Amino acid sequence: MTGTPPDVLAPAQLGPITLRNRTVKAATFEGAAPDGQVSDALIAYHRAVAEGGIGLTTVAYLAVAPEGRTHREQIVVSRATQPGLRRLAEEIHATGAKIAGQVGHAGPVANGRSNGVHALAASRMPSPLSMQMVHSATEADLARVTGAYVTTARLLADAGFDVLELHMAHSYLISSFLAPGLNRRSDRWGGSLENRARLARQVARAVREEVGDAVAVTAKVSLSDGFKGGVTTEEGLAFAKLLEADGHLDALQLSGGSSLMNPMYLFRGDVPLKEFAASMPPLVRMGMRTPVGRSFLKRYAFEEGYFLEKARRFRAELAMPLMLLGGINRKETMDAAMAEGFDFVAMGRAVLREPDLVNRIAAGETERGVCIHCNRCMTTIYSGTRCPEVAPVPPTIGLGPTRRA
Repeated sequence: MTGTPPDVLAPAQLGPITLRNRTVKAATFEGAAPDGQVSDALIAYHRAVAEGGIGLTTVAYLAVAPEGRTHREQIVVSRATQPGLRRLAEEIHATGAKIAGQVGHAGPVANGRSNGVHALAASRMPSPLSMQMVHSATEADLARVTGAYVTTARLLADAGFDVLELHMAHSYLISSFLAPGLNRRSDRWGGSLENRARLARQVARAVREEVGDAVAVTAKVSLSDGFKGGVTTEEGLAFAKLLEADGHLDALQLSGGSSLMNPMYLFRGDVPLKEFAASMPPLVRMGMRTPVGRSFLKRYAFEEGYFLEKARRFRAELAMPLMLLGGINRKETMDAAMAEGFDFVAMGRAVLREPDLVNRIAAGETERGVCIHCNRCMTTIYSGTRCPEVAPVPPTIGLGPTRRA
């Protein structure tokens, strides 16, 4: 990059939307929609980081279809949930921040038993979550899901959301098509990267055609899935080039790992195995006590900006705006990202621990967050996502993953 790097705390353009700064609250499941509706707890969760100075806060996880939820206590975007989503957007706008919705279909990461409907993936496979078989998506399924993305995009835009983040990573439905180890199809949706990327590109095009320039449209993509048969850095970059050439997206958020196969590749740091197992349904809990189960949560040492090295390859070969994610806790890391040509920085655990971190950095009160990356926050996602270091269990949450329809 030549010239003076942008100030991470100055206003910036994301497609048609102006953000007050270049900081993004990354989508982190809030565990605050126990009835599948926007709750006061969900609003408070996002309002805290919005009042704390973040430029854009991202609501996770907004499913496009009932079988696209990871479990039943998630929001499916519909006419019934739109009023609550509109209220959420209004509350965030009142702080001066903007709001994004992470739009997706969980695919094989969905718990079909919890949802009451079988999960879908590129190819048939067993689910460690529901102990059911995940169904291979048919042509009719893919047409329906693409239409559901379009309907969801329209409902969120009409509800006042500023940004739609299309989830194309972490072994969710679109990502399951991209990963050759999960996509064993021999039809037009499998085989070559162009075929495996067909669903992602189809969804991006359909959403952009529906919303035009009314909102920004971004995608979360993988720098590397971190498992054999997953998306590699080489294929991730080739996929990103296809998305850039299509021209339907305003930015890419660079992530990694697989919620199904290797979640710690994304999080890094300590592995709270005992606490994580305790938060799971009984059958999954038993499985996690086996050697295979224990190996599911692999150990990766935490380091500041741990995705930066891989992300540099994307920055070097792509012209479109990029959001850097992964272990960003320090002002110097944010400034370094700007100097290397990244357009935005996305944070998760840092602002979960300190919702006002951006304001405190802007005021010169601190240069870094205090998150210790113990990852015990991961174990709270079914009872109201929080940092256990500072926040008790919310009294109105705590429904847990073992509830069944």
